[in-house]
Amino acid sequence: MEVKAQAKYIRMSPKKLRLVAQLIKGMNVEEATNQLKFTNKRGKGPLLKVLSSAIHNGENNFALKRENLYIKKIIVDEGSTLKRWKPRAFGRATPIRKRSSHITVLLDERIKEFKEKKRKERLPEPEVVETFKKEPKKEIPQIEVSQKLPEEELGEKKNKKIFDKRRKGKYRFKQHLDKTVLKRAGGALKRIFRRKAG
Repeated sequence: MEVKAQAKYIRMSPKKLRLVAQLIKGMNVEEATNQLKFTNKRGKGPLLKVLSSAIHNGENNFALKRENLYIKKIIVDEGSTLKRWKPRAFGRATPIRKRSSHITVLLDERIKEFKEKKRKERLPEPEVVETFKKEPKKEIPQIEVSQKLPEEELGEKKNKKIFDKRRKGKYRFKQHLDKTVLKRAGGALKRIFRRKAG
């Protein structure tokens, strides 16, 4: 019976975690925990957490014995990378990559124990105590709708003339038309007797 545990987005590069992960691969669970406790690497912390989580999953969910478990697989995958910048000389900026990683631990039994699957007992069907009577449907009052077609209604609206106040002074230019005619007539004289002529 395989038992799985995962830890995602751990703020440590996978390169550093793999150094410790390769150390405990294939070990018994008890040996691996002791090995991690006395390893002088920062990657031991998250790996210990995932390993203990996998052990507890096996014990609680599948009733497996701790002494019979070993690390079948331990995978460290690369997670998302945060891109940051560091100021350097001559006004330059150099990139910093803050890497993260995903850890997956698979545990298995050394000596596989055969366990009979217990059949789930069917629960008795619930008894119906009261039956609810359906109430008769209430009649919804109908709303009277105008029988006129929408085209007829639009035709009535088109015939009505709308008086717009803004259009009142549309032809005001005609009141000054007589002056413009006079100006056109004396155009030739004005050309001869110009005030600013040289």
